[in-house]
Amino acid sequence: MSSWESVREAIARGDAARTAAEVLRLDAAGCREVARELPGHIGSARKDAQERYERRQAEASRAEERAMKAFVRAEMARGLSSDDAHESWWTGERVRRHDHWVDWSERENWIEPMRVAGAGTLGGAAAVATWLYRRDFARWRTEADLGPLLTVIAARPPEWQADLAVRLALRLRGSRAQARDDSAELALELLRRTGAVPPDHDPLVVAWVSAPPDLERDPLTEHLVPRIFAAEGVGRALREDRLDPPEWARNGHSWLRSLRDLADAGRVSRDLLVDGCVRRFLLGGGAADLRFFARLHDLLDPAPGPERSRDYLRLLPAAPGPVAELALRRLRRAGGLTGEEVNEAVEALLFRPEGKLVRAGLTLLDQAARDAGGDLDHLAPALASAFLSVSYEVQERSVRLAVKHAGRFSPVGAEAVREAATMLPADLAARLSEAYGEVDSPPVEDDDFQAVPLPSFEAPAREPFPPALDDLAGTYGRLRDGVAFERWLDGFVRHPEARNAPRGRDGRNKLYGHRHWSHLGQWAEALLREAAFPGQEPPVPEEHEEQEEQQEPRDRLPDPRTVSPPHRAMLLRCAEIHAALKAGALPPYLLATPTLTSGHLDPAELVTRLEGYERAGLRALPADLQQALLRLPRGVDPAVTDRAGRLTSEAGTTLARWLKERPEPETRVDWSHAGGDYTHDQQPGRHTPTLHPRIRLEPTGLALVDALLADPPSSRWDEHGAYMSHWRLLLPSDREAVAMHLLPHLLDAWDRPGHFHQYVAELFHQDGPAGEGLALLVAALLAERGWFQSPERGQDLLLRAAADGSLSAVECGRQLGLTLRRASAKLNHVTSSLEDCARKGAHREVWEVMTGLLPVYLPGPGERPHSGHTQALTFAVEAARWADARGTIPMIAEIAAREGTSGFVRTARRLHQRLDPSQEPEGQGEIRGRGAGLLS
Repeated sequence: MSSWESVREAIARGDAARTAAEVLRLDAAGCREVARELPGHIGSARKDAQERYERRQAEASRAEERAMKAFVRAEMARGLSSDDAHESWWTGERVRRHDHWVDWSERENWIEPMRVAGAGTLGGAAAVATWLYRRDFARWRTEADLGPLLTVIAARPPEWQADLAVRLALRLRGSRAQARDDSAELALELLRRTGAVPPDHDPLVVAWVSAPPDLERDPLTEHLVPRIFAAEGVGRALREDRLDPPEWARNGHSWLRSLRDLADAGRVSRDLLVDGCVRRFLLGGGAADLRFFARLHDLLDPAPGPERSRDYLRLLPAAPGPVAELALRRLRRAGGLTGEEVNEAVEALLFRPEGKLVRAGLTLLDQAARDAGGDLDHLAPALASAFLSVSYEVQERSVRLAVKHAGRFSPVGAEAVREAATMLPADLAARLSEAYGEVDSPPVEDDDFQAVPLPSFEAPAREPFPPALDDLAGTYGRLRDGVAFERWLDGFVRHPEARNAPRGRDGRNKLYGHRHWSHLGQWAEALLREAAFPGQEPPVPEEHEEQEEQQEPRDRLPDPRTVSPPHRAMLLRCAEIHAALKAGALPPYLLATPTLTSGHLDPAELVTRLEGYERAGLRALPADLQQALLRLPRGVDPAVTDRAGRLTSEAGTTLARWLKERPEPETRVDWSHAGGDYTHDQQPGRHTPTLHPRIRLEPTGLALVDALLADPPSSRWDEHGAYMSHWRLLLPSDREAVAMHLLPHLLDAWDRPGHFHQYVAELFHQDGPAGEGLALLVAALLAERGWFQSPERGQDLLLRAAADGSLSAVECGRQLGLTLRRASAKLNHVTSSLEDCARKGAHREVWEVMTGLLPVYLPGPGERPHSGHTQALTFAVEAARWADARGTIPMIAEIAAREGTSGFVRTARRLHQRLDPSQEPEGQGEIRGRGAGLLS
């Protein structure tokens, strides 16, 4: 056996250790032979491994199928039903043990032997570095054992090994692909073994800190510890590091503890670590990037002293909040700050967005004022910046400070304070005026809002329905459009001469190999085949027959739980046409074919069709008749009703009764959550609810009608979202019922097609009352964001609904408020879309939306207000101004009447005053009642 043949055999076995042994036995000529053959063998090695895996997988699948059948037979013999027996198989211990499972990684077991062979035979270190991580060797799961690879590398000269170690280190990029391979682990291990100086490369440092530390024994410690403070990515890699981590985190190891112990042992200077942390802070970064260094800094607990005060001061204006807090604590401990340093600290803190730090700045300001001698003019700029805070609490405290120390400002300083106070709320400005003189009113902001008319949208014309298709064999597989489906069924029944069989036997075998036909194309193909080859449909596949209960008919319809009711209604029509074809009872035309492209059926035309049935002595197909009834418009000419009353068949009697007493479904949306159910009249708590569409209708005895006008399932199975574009044609006069069937797909954006918004928009131009279902669809899509949903789509729906007058804006707002109580809906997305709609002409409708939203979104009994509630009120103030709204909202009036000065209450007062200008301006009564006490 040649050198290459022996190595190739070891590779074929997927044995890296044996490959290493074979390589180590090679002489120079053998190494050259193997190195020459390896690149060309990659494709063959991959193919051989894949074929071996597929053979084993096929064998395992056959064994599992045999085991499952035996298990099901045994369980059914014990009295279980077929469904329960199958469920027991798929959920039981047998499956969890993976008795017949083949590890998919066997497809990749050729890779490591190939890498080992190349590492031991290729000439230069650069060639080996490239070979080890070429794209062909990318794996989903990395080998944990580097032993064979290190064995062949160790046989190379020391200088060669060091060169490879440095080259591998410099190849590190910190990418996701490298996170799945062993490049970092191999590079670090070779650097340790060879003693090579690690190159100055940030990803290398990140890789080092990403592994559990062993700093006392690691030869890389002295090289890499100083670099962790400058290398980008280290802080993010260690952001979850704790002094006492749980055992499952990093195997219980802690970099914080290790670095502290290293400093305690004197192996590294404590000052080096502290200075490194401060230097890292000054370099900048996000809170997550600096979290580890902040913890390390506090753990090292440097002694107070003036030497680092300047650095800590530099951190106060812009460092992330936790770092700024750290710096402030250190400055306080240091003490002895000069007046200039106090001023710098105060001004930096008062410009911070965090209320906690701003309040700390106010405390420093108060202390500095008490400690200062002479006037306080030098503190006027710091005080002015406090007036600009977005926090009312901070503004109020700053006013209290200004009033408290008013006598210590010179006329120049007092004027500076008074000028800055123009941006204060009216009540606070009034307090300041008592001590500093009248404060000018703040400048009025330019209002760029311009009311414009609503845009116009052209409603789709209700054209005459196109004629029946005559190319049935060429179109049966393209029935994704509802109009095409109806034309195809119409053509199949009307044109017997067009019922040509589909070509090819493969399609026949594929069709009849399925136990259930859940696709319209499958039923269409079955109709064509039955028409061309009557009675030749093979029996249901034997391996699936045992899954049916004995009493159930063995038809091809899927389980009702696996498809949506509108989808199943279409399948039922196909199934009854299929059964009529087999029985030789197919009528010459269908009753339910629409007369308009909206899906409507002219009542006079339906009467005419039934008159034709009666003359020919034909019996109507049940699902076809019921679909026809659902397509009738709500308004019918009395003359047509009289004609229907003269029909004598059972179908004619059913039509006449429908025209006189058309049943009206009642619809609503209920939300539920972990705390129980609540209906549309209740205010929910802040949970993550699910919605339950409700359709209530007294049973009519018409199976298809009762199925379509009943509660849609709240959960979704296999193909519940199929054929959504057809649904509006099934219920053209009951658009709210269609909305209810769309709702189960609303909260899971991954479970619906990209044109979902279009299906909602089409309902605006259908008939029937619009209720909670359609309102919720518009509301949720208005709030939605993502790659599948742009803001303009949701806005377009609201604008269309407003222009068409087909939607209650108040109900839409109420549903929007309920939607916002779910964690996935964002208030800023909602207000942004509503503002865009208002600027496009829907300003009155946007205000109506807010009147419905606020009562359900704002906190109810037992709930605390949060910033989102204040933001909603703030937007409502603007929406009321745009619409020039008047009147009162009881809930807003109640909040406005509360005592307190929180932003939530104050904004409610602004809205209440906007709606009722006779109300006293915000805060004036409170100022008169207690202003003197505050000033004292």
